[in-house]
Amino acid sequence: MPKTPMTPETSRADSTGLDPCTDPGTDSRPDSDRDPLARPGRGDPRQARASDLPLIRQVVAVAYARYRERMDRPPAPVGQDYLAEVGAGLVWVSGEPVIGVIVLVPEGDSMLVENVAVDPSAQGLGLGRSLMEFAEQYAAARGLRRVTLYTNEVMVENLAIYARLGYRETSRRAEAGYNRVFMEKPLPTCPASA
Repeated sequence: MPKTPMTPETSRADSTGLDPCTDPGTDSRPDSDRDPLARPGRGDPRQARASDLPLIRQVVAVAYARYRERMDRPPAPVGQDYLAEVGAGLVWVSGEPVIGVIVLVPEGDSMLVENVAVDPSAQGLGLGRSLMEFAEQYAAARGLRRVTLYTNEVMVENLAIYARLGYRETSRRAEAGYNRVFMEKPLPTCPASA
């Protein structure tokens, strides 16, 4: 069965102008049309390599540093090694050098955003939003029904950001010694390809 042609009336395109059912790795628009990742030095996310591990760990550490004083222990992502996740192809990075990190874990009919971190020097420029949009497009292109995530309840800034991006809270509970808020966002149903 051929794909349904996209028209302005039937488009599932989001604020980026991309069809969330299209694999983000196949975007053929010129760099100048890829907003907001088209800024110099950024580029689309790419799968992380082992050689990226020192910068991945550094970005995560500095991105979460502001939360340390609110917590009785380091934020969970700071204690991750990321070697296994990189080896499994779950980690994506943006920038050369790396300034953004997202860890995507398929779980049943969902894609879990295990972690998203942006270097403080690049925060407020839209990179975090772009990484989340990438996660949604990546999940939709694989036929998944929703994107899920969790964050610590003291990270109120993140809760507000995720709510603005369309995520809704589904539960709160203690897990692994952290008080976490779980959220999800349903994805559009994508037509089957031929």
